[in-house]
Amino acid sequence: VDGVQSLFRRCRSVQTTREKMLAPEEENDAEVRREDQDNINQFARLNARLHALREERQNLQKELEGLDDASTELMMAAGDQKVMLLAGEAFLEVSEEEATEVCEKQVEKLQEKVNALTEEEEGIVGEQAKLKTILYGRFGKSINLEES
Repeated sequence: VDGVQSLFRRCRSVQTTREKMLAPEEENDAEVRREDQDNINQFARLNARLHALREERQNLQKELEGLDDASTELMMAAGDQKVMLLAGEAFLEVSEEEATEVCEKQVEKLQEKVNALTEEEEGIVGEQAKLKTILYGRFGKSINLEES
């Protein structure tokens, strides 16, 4: 049974590889020039940075959600209670008003970072579009610059 399953997996792999191969008329035998390689490398660097930006932005947005939840909890708290605020590695006892101010300032800082990352992402996507136009114009379907 294991041998049959192994054979089946290998056949599926070969089938998938054939599906990904280009038809002979779609192949492009263009020689890769230094300029082309530079463009491909630039696209790859931009793509790596784009993924890092998106991950960083996602982490910042999770942090923003946490601060939003903390602000909501502070608003729902009763009166002039003291709350514990994390400052570095220590907790400080502060009033709800002071804690709310700290949360608001932190939200502003994080939102500025998110906006900067979004702006940088837009620039990268634009640059990648230019490189795609150049590279697809040169190599056609012989090059794949799309996400898998």
